[in-house]
Parts: sequence; structure tokens; C-alpha cells
Amino acid sequence: MKSSKKAKVTLVGAGPGAKDLITLKGLKAIQNADVILYDALVSDELLSEIDDSILKIYVGKRCGQHSFTQDEINTLIVENAFQYGHVVRLKGGDPFVFGRANEEINHVESFGIAVTVIPGISSVIAVPGSQGIPMTQRGISSSFWVMTATKKDGSFSKDLKYASQSATTMVILMGIRKFKEIIEEVSKYRSGLTPFAIIQNGTLKNESFSIGCISDVSGVIKTLDVSAPGIIVIGDVVAEHPSFFEEEVQRVLYSNF
Repeated sequence: MKSSKKAKVTLVGAGPGAKDLITLKGLKAIQNADVILYDALVSDELLSEIDDSILKIYVGKRCGQHSFTQDEINTLIVENAFQYGHVVRLKGGDPFVFGRANEEINHVESFGIAVTVIPGISSVIAVPGSQGIPMTQRGISSSFWVMTATKKDGSFSKDLKYASQSATTMVILMGIRKFKEIIEEVSKYRSGLTPFAIIQNGTLKNESFSIGCISDVSGVIKTLDVSAPGIIVIGDVVAEHPSFFEEEVQRVLYSNF
């Protein structure tokens, strides 16, 4: 049955994880939706804030397990807009940071459906920031480079090599499963004393944090949960985290025994 409401779509960035890190405008949009199509990185706590009368459809992708292909998601957005009215496409972080927002917008607009975008707080900045790790700092790093670990075919992006050759802060998304290989590549160009941090389930209650230098990642690899989403930060700004020097002191002490 076709809805009497006008079809429209809103792309909303849910923020980095914690339910209270969505914007006020984003929260208002999801509370006024008829249907919500949400991703894997949207927290259950945020979903619990939404009225039970609003239809919620999970379309997430996690560790190679896709509930729907991107083409199927595009079709679902359009079909639900025509059937119910206001569809909110709820994405983790910000829709335009590796969120395929443009693909969805182009498809929806080809059916004459109006699309509104509500930006979200990107995990790229918010997750390291919540741990006290800056992206830039005067005298240390004047820029940061955000990238995914691998391309569609599984090979490393050239950006990983180019960023490693510079002094920029490197922020790597979707790279937890290839952390060892990433560090091996970075080690070709940067000092072994370069610090790194891994933050998983950032801003959530089950957040985990690991820190160290790229010359010694063996301990981190043993404890890494490759099934959990995470962010890798590489660069001298990581040394601003208060636990960095504590870790280094412990490493030096134990290396003498």
C-alpha cells in the first residue's frame, strides 16, 4: 500500500558510537522518520531512543558479512520512501567519510525523491580525540591523512605508502584485520620509535585502547579482537596520550631482565 505522505530521504550521520554524540538535528530527524535503514556501527543505545512505531531495517556490513548489497540498499531506500514516506538512512560517523553517501543520493534522486544530508561527528577525529590524541599539534604534525587500509581487490592503497613517507598523522579505518601488514609497510619509511594507537568500539562502554611503537607490535597483536571495529592512529601525536610514556617505561624495564 502506497503512503499518502510525500517520499523523502534524509541521510543522517549517527556519530562515532555513543548515543549522545549524534547531533540535535540528526536526533530530530530519526525521531520524525517513518522508516530507518541503519548500519552496523549504529549503537543499540541510540536505536532504543527511537519510538517502537518507527520501522527499523538493519542493512549493515561487518567483517565481510553483508546483510544487503549496496544495490539492494539503494533499492530499499527508494521502495520504502514511496511506500511509507520519510526514510532516514542512518550511518555511523559521517555519511561522506567512506559511507557511500553519493551512491545512495544519486540513486534516490534519479527517482525524483528529495534528499537531505545531516552531517555526523566523524569517528576519524572524535575517537582519537576522546582519548586525548590530537590530529595536529604545533611543532609535531601540521596535517592528518585519513585512509582505508585496502582497496576493493584487497591490495594496499598507495595512500598508505605516500602517507608513511611523510610526517603526517595517519588515521586508518577498517584496518584492524591487517594491522600487522600495515605496520610492516609503515616501518619501511618511518622510525621504529614512531608511536601508534588502536582504539576499538570508540566512545562506547566497551571501548578498548592499545598503544605502543611500530618496532614492537607483537603484544598488541596477541590481544587484538579482529571482529571489533577500530581505528589505527600512527604518528608522533600519539605520544601525547598519558599512557604512552608509562608503556615505554615498562617496556624498557622488562627488556632488561
